[in-house]
Amino acid sequence: MENFCRQLNDVLVETYRSISRLEASLIEKKSGLNLSISEVHLIEAIGRGPAQGCTISGIAQELAVTLSSVTVAVNKLVRKGYAVKQRDKADGRQVLVSLTRKGQKVDRIHQRFHLRLAKAVAAQLNDQEKATLVSGIGKLNTFFRQKLAGLEE
Repeated sequence: MENFCRQLNDVLVETYRSISRLEASLIEKKSGLNLSISEVHLIEAIGRGPAQGCTISGIAQELAVTLSSVTVAVNKLVRKGYAVKQRDKADGRQVLVSLTRKGQKVDRIHQRFHLRLAKAVAAQLNDQEKATLVSGIGKLNTFFRQKLAGLEE
């Protein structure tokens, strides 16, 4: 059991690092993208939000970071032209953040990166291996979500 746990830990850590390096490499290779990987993930979070835009607090909650961190990061994206902020028409106290066309383009590039990555992995596996991998990662994700929920309580 201990040997398995060491192997699992090594695989999880190395996989996380490899995916992070691949993402960073994608950003660096796209000329004109003056973005960090954290900013790309912020763009992704905004892109997943409602069409009218996301609140700063909603983004902070989704990314599990502080309001002040999101505010600073969003302001940077606005200055770089990837996002816009506007007052909510229904509630003028709320500020909504949405992506510009430039931000939407980055979001699509990032989504395509993940899809190409998944397709490349799938091409290496037979149907049984694919089912086992999805099941195992699903259980892993459930485990981590439960741990996170326990921390938030």
